[in-house]
Amino acid sequence: MQRTGFYPSVVAFQTIIHKEITRFMRIWPQTLFPPVITMSLYFLIFGKFIGSQIHHINGYAYIQYIVPGLVMMSIMTNSYTNSSSSFFLIKFNKSIEEILITPTSNLVILLGFMLGGCIRGLLIGLIVLMVSFIFTQIPFSHPLIIILMSTLSAMVFSLGGLINAIYAKSFDDIAFIPTFVLTPLTYLGGVFYSIQQLPPFWREISLFNPIFNMVDTFRFGILGVSDLPIYHGFSLVLILFVLLFSWSWVLLYRGTGTKV
Repeated sequence: MQRTGFYPSVVAFQTIIHKEITRFMRIWPQTLFPPVITMSLYFLIFGKFIGSQIHHINGYAYIQYIVPGLVMMSIMTNSYTNSSSSFFLIKFNKSIEEILITPTSNLVILLGFMLGGCIRGLLIGLIVLMVSFIFTQIPFSHPLIIILMSTLSAMVFSLGGLINAIYAKSFDDIAFIPTFVLTPLTYLGGVFYSIQQLPPFWREISLFNPIFNMVDTFRFGILGVSDLPIYHGFSLVLILFVLLFSWSWVLLYRGTGTKV
């Protein structure tokens, strides 16, 4: 007997998630290995070589201080990259039409691609965190905050990548936002320093950088130290999540970038 109602949506959701995971795991030397090598070089060069010349920050060695930022940078970058590249590719090769003619709802499509990017980002973040054990020890002060902030941040950046892919008309459009927006915000987001070390003007500017708030809250979860109260980070990331989720759903509902 054919099942109707909720069951087809579950099957469609599982199919999209399975496709997304299979896609990046099948080519793991290109998707999982390079970020780990890059972060290992950051740990070695910035943490060991340069960090040995830097005084402790908030009671922690420099290499310990930058671990949360580098892990979060891996999560955000790869969550964004996965959803943007995956969704744009199905637009480029016209396979998006095969999904649109099925009873799959826009909400299922949205959740599937969002969580696909989230899974990749969190997986690479976990691997980078394990690699950091080779270079230093970290305390894991608040595990629940670590899990919540990393997951929420991964979903936010996955949604951002999805929106980028919906609007993109070429591969150059996919690369523009990460290169000219996300990379500057990341390097100015407190990954390698405390904003207390900045002049007053740049300290105030940093407060409006969402990546700084995510990194700062995540750092509190791992080290137990932060430049701002953690409710700043959680409030901002929840607002961003709601805004980007709603924006993505509206774009899919209107058929922006997917329907002629």
